[in-house]
Amino acid sequence: MTPQSEDFSAWYNEVVVQAQLVDRGPVRGTMVIRPYGYRMWELLQADLDGRIKDAGHDNACFPMFIPESYLRREAEHVEGFSPELAVVTHAGGKDLEEPLVVRPTSETVIGEYMAKWIDSHRDLPLLLNQWANVVRWEMRPRMFLRTTEFLWQEGHTAHADEDDAMRETMWALGAYTDLARDLAAMPVVPGEKTPGERFAGAVRTYTIEGMMRDGRALQAGTSHYLGTNFAKAFEIQYQDEAGALTLAHTTSWGMSTRMIGGVIMTHGDDKGLVLPPRLAPYQVVIVPIGRKEQGEQAAAEARRLGAALKEAGVRVHVDDNRPQLSPGFKFNEWEMRGVPVRIELGKRDIEAGVATVVRRLPTVEGQGKEQIPLDKVAELLPGMLDDFHAFLLRRAEEFREENTAAVDGWDAFAAQVASGWARAFHCGENACEDGIKAETAATPRVIPSDAPEESGECVKCGRPSAYGKRVIFSRAY
Repeated sequence: MTPQSEDFSAWYNEVVVQAQLVDRGPVRGTMVIRPYGYRMWELLQADLDGRIKDAGHDNACFPMFIPESYLRREAEHVEGFSPELAVVTHAGGKDLEEPLVVRPTSETVIGEYMAKWIDSHRDLPLLLNQWANVVRWEMRPRMFLRTTEFLWQEGHTAHADEDDAMRETMWALGAYTDLARDLAAMPVVPGEKTPGERFAGAVRTYTIEGMMRDGRALQAGTSHYLGTNFAKAFEIQYQDEAGALTLAHTTSWGMSTRMIGGVIMTHGDDKGLVLPPRLAPYQVVIVPIGRKEQGEQAAAEARRLGAALKEAGVRVHVDDNRPQLSPGFKFNEWEMRGVPVRIELGKRDIEAGVATVVRRLPTVEGQGKEQIPLDKVAELLPGMLDDFHAFLLRRAEEFREENTAAVDGWDAFAAQVASGWARAFHCGENACEDGIKAETAATPRVIPSDAPEESGECVKCGRPSAYGKRVIFSRAY
């Protein structure tokens, strides 16, 4: 496998295929998510879906074909998405009277039905979520990160006023932040986007940004306060307590299979994937060692141990049905596929009443492999997996801090964004952002929510900073 330090992009393209996460689809820019990769998505989906439902939202399903006229009702929205649209003009053997857009996002079609379903203030808030696939015609595809078709969830809500809509917007941002840390061990930075980076049609856009192991940023989830822009376009209004018709305030927010790419690039190394335990399809793989009778004895003990681990709530796989492969080959394969813990079980282990437990990465110096009494493995493994999650989160936080710096001068800024994140003052002007991107390929990723209040001169043009704090700039995926 290509080392990360030699060519991070090549490493990524190789690991997603070799680890059997994905294959290229038959149409340029599409992907086939293989079972191992889809299981990661299912685990993420189950966790996030629980958070969404616990907060009072209901799942629904809307059509993937949207009349083109719907998009044209919100001018900024259609302008922002126009280059990415896939449009159907011919179906059923004839030209369509109106072109149909293959869903790039659902603000328009859901807005149409919100207008039908909302009459009174008693109908608010309306809290909807959809799990769906979307299509955005991608010119430079990369598996999981930017593909023509991908999977996601999109929340869409309507509220009586700005305050309630903003509470919803920030709830979604917090849910994404917590999920990234709790499930993916990704220490993301939450905050607001600059006006030049806002979602098309939004009043305010919020994001979570993670640092990948090449120092670049990845936008891993977004939450948008849409104000009354879509309410005006689709007449989403309600009768208030005084009997007057009032426009609703709407939000939208989403997280996609891009998150899987984020996990790969946050934790992986030159040997392949390193998966956080709570997103790993197999948290533990048991490899029995031996041939003939010894092998059969080891396999039987491995199956018994696997059943005990499963009973303890651990996702476990016993690799006992590939006798043509050597244990060493299996060790390397499961290491490349990122399994957090591997258990080696042979005759000597069984006779000694122990299992040899190997972590994908040593959590402390010299603690990569240890022997644990067989009758204690099922009891100890859940705690070991939690410790491994905490280790990965801490490791990623330390890497981010080591590769982030506050800079004030242009030369220092350009040097810093070449390989990491720069915290710099910014005037907020789109033209200035365009100039920064043209010269360095860096963009303003996020105005961090928890950044200290500071003021200074824009790192590019010298005008006063617009946000009262430093903005994180980086090259990004």
